[in-house]
Parts: sequence; C-alpha cells; structure tokens
Amino acid sequence: MSTVPPIGADDRLRISLLARTGVAPLTVSVTRIGKGMVFAAWAALLALVAFLFQGELERQFNPNPDPRSDVAASGSREVVLHRNRAGHYVATGEVNGKTVEFLLDTGATDVALSRRTADRLGLRGGAPVALSTANGVVRGTRAVLESVSIGGITRQHVRAVITPGIADEIVLLGMSFLQHVELVQREGTLILRQ
Repeated sequence: MSTVPPIGADDRLRISLLARTGVAPLTVSVTRIGKGMVFAAWAALLALVAFLFQGELERQFNPNPDPRSDVAASGSREVVLHRNRAGHYVATGEVNGKTVEFLLDTGATDVALSRRTADRLGLRGGAPVALSTANGVVRGTRAVLESVSIGGITRQHVRAVITPGIADEIVLLGMSFLQHVELVQREGTLILRQ
C-alpha cells in the first residue's frame, strides 16, 4: 500500500493558484524565497553596519584628522597630536598643498613616500639612493618637497625619498621635517612646538 505524502504549504499555494487561474504555477518554493529574503536582509544589515563603522575605524587609525595649532604662552606655535590605538602618531597634513596622512617616524632620516603618492603630488624622483629599512636595503630616489605642513607648522624645501616599500596612503614624516620642531611626549599625546 502506498502512502500519499501530506500536503504542505507550498503545495497548497500551487493548488490554489491552479484552481483560481487554471494555469500551473512556476515551481518556485516559497521557503526558498523566504530564505533568500532573510539572507538578503542580513547582507543589507551587515553592509549598513560596515558603512556606519567605517568612520569609527578611520578615527581609530588617525585620531588627528584636522590638527590645529595654538600659540603657547612662550609665543611658540604648538600642535597637539593624540596617539592611535596601535601606539603611533598619525595625522592629516599637507605636502605641496595636497592632503596626505602622515605617520610620524623619528627613525626615518627623511620624509618618505610611495611612488604612487609622489605621482599624485606631481613629484619627480631625482638621484637614486639605497635606503636601509627594517626589511633590508631598498632602492629609491631623492626628492625635495616644496612645502610640508601639519597643523599650523609649515616647512619649505624639505628633503624626501620616494620608495617602493611604503603603503600608498601613508607618508612617513621623518627627521628632515621633525628636526625643526621640538617634540614633547606626554600621556598619550605628542606636542610639536615651533
């Protein structure tokens, strides 16, 4: 004796459509459509969360998106930078009037930037140079930056190197700039004084 399987919700929907229209419905499962909608809703929710938290992630990497300078009682100009979660001082500034993100690096002799960033800034490399880095020796080229600015502190004609070993979006702010300012580190902040 054969048993007839029970009629489910999908079958009832198909029978109802057949009875009303006289046309057999497509064999699309309502449960599959429901699962697809749930998946689409989760994907949309995750995309929204990622969009909303992108700014927060950027602030954690660069807590100094708009550094400003103040004049101290001594008459010197000061820019206060806050350390990021990784313990680095990252700040937005300008090279040749164009916005860049600086990573302050007292271990770098010169300001250092990638070839891509140099192209964006309209820089041409000069004399070739061998650079000793934590990852070994790399080849780069020398350059001179017309101006470098962070907060209200600006220097003209700053030595730089263009090197392939640097992330495209970061400019290492080295000692060719930093030697002209006093650095005071205190409780998670770094004061640049000129």
